[in-house]
Amino acid sequence: MADKQKEMSFLGHLEELRWHLVRSASAVFIFAVVFFIFAKEVYDHFLLAHLEPDFITYQVFCEFFNLFGMDSDFCGTNFNQKKLISIEVTSQLMNSIWSSLILGIVVAFPYLLWELWRFISPGLTEKEISKSRGFIFIASLLFFLGVLFSFYVIAPISINFLYNYQITDSIENTFTIQSHISLVTNMLLGVSILFELPVLIYFLTKIGLITPEFLRKYRKHALVVVLILAAIITPPDVASQIVVAIPILILYEISIKVSQRVIKNQEKNANKR
Repeated sequence: MADKQKEMSFLGHLEELRWHLVRSASAVFIFAVVFFIFAKEVYDHFLLAHLEPDFITYQVFCEFFNLFGMDSDFCGTNFNQKKLISIEVTSQLMNSIWSSLILGIVVAFPYLLWELWRFISPGLTEKEISKSRGFIFIASLLFFLGVLFSFYVIAPISINFLYNYQITDSIENTFTIQSHISLVTNMLLGVSILFELPVLIYFLTKIGLITPEFLRKYRKHALVVVLILAAIITPPDVASQIVVAIPILILYEISIKVSQRVIKNQEKNANKR
């Protein structure tokens, strides 16, 4: 009888998880449909916005570097190929569907977190729930900060460099819609997830896999990794690499403080017992 109750309990959890997943998928689908309906506006004003020479980031970076008397490729930005090509019959349709789904995930992210929270919260104590009430807000804030940083900093820097990079005049750049949209959306999701580092460190510290000492010990290694990543996703000039690296290093330092706070609270609770 006890085994049957356990089995029913397990099946009940599976059923509950299924409905959380269904609601999450429905939210993503609804947003994706909206983006698909307004695909022209989404592409013109968002996904292809970095191809405009007067994009705000190019103007700001130009003025910023001029302030310090530095030459910059962002001044007078001009793309040799402003129009992208579509080489397959279904490429525009499939690209529109895929980009709509990705943007649907991005916009629905707070709701996805809320569904996740609703699933795991019944297994938490009242004290744990009260301490974790800001989880959805903080995680969503970090995610959308990552979206903004990707869209206004990393994407324009990378696109400006890649579109104007040419080994020799004998080679002509002809980019497809798939390559451009993949570049933008991959950066959007990748950087946004990277901005969740403090949240990830919080949970890893809670379960004992990470400590503040570990993070401090490997701070120099993290610095090297961040600089390498910045060098990969930005043009080969120091100024652009520093612009990209600074926020990531700040997130790493915040993660150390978060880990330290978690350990401190755990020690305090242990002493009370």
